[in-house]
Amino acid sequence: MKHGLILVFFQLFNTLYCEVEEPNDNELNDYHSIEGKVFSPSSLPQEIKLKFGFIPSSEDWRLNTTVFVDGGDWKGFIKEDGTFSVNGLLPGSYVVEVVNPSVFYEPVRIDINSKGKIRARKLNYIQPSQVNQLPYPLKLKPMLPYKYFQQREQWRITDFLFSPMVLMMVVPCLLILVLPKIVNSEETKKEMENMQMPRLEVPEMSEVLTSFFGGDKQKKKSSVSARKKKE
Repeated sequence: MKHGLILVFFQLFNTLYCEVEEPNDNELNDYHSIEGKVFSPSSLPQEIKLKFGFIPSSEDWRLNTTVFVDGGDWKGFIKEDGTFSVNGLLPGSYVVEVVNPSVFYEPVRIDINSKGKIRARKLNYIQPSQVNQLPYPLKLKPMLPYKYFQQREQWRITDFLFSPMVLMMVVPCLLILVLPKIVNSEETKKEMENMQMPRLEVPEMSEVLTSFFGGDKQKKKSSVSARKKKE
């Protein structure tokens, strides 16, 4: 009885823990890796360093830099020579990003087909189908340093002069001082007089209406009076 129980437990142990399926060669061939090189933040152009006031830190930049694939689903760490390798990727499309707290690296899209061919291109969220091919293995260079603090604005006299309160005070004063001088000039006086003079040549509206509606009666009266005078 005891021997039978021992055999049963032994068989269960074999089925649960000892039966390990060995991976097939086809499954191993389906996994691929992304390789490339990341350049240090000190490789930024001198013009950009001076413009942003960027000073590379004395610490090892590789300790603060990580390669993310698809937002961190896969991670790669940088070696001493700046190279990296992210393994265990199935055929598909991936976004490779370099995360560093000091500088910004442009992300790249990697396409891996079923045959294992790898193509690198620029990342374009607006037009994903547009292909701007990049060299592979990747060469990721820093683009711009991050600015975590906004520079405080300095006081300028133009800010004071063009402020709303100053404009509300100055503009009416200028109008009060300038308009009388403009009106008192001789040319403006003549123009005002010409505008105020009545136009004798143009008849008034009332005269036009009376002549239009009562014109026949006046003609008849004038003709009758002329006959009487003749008689």
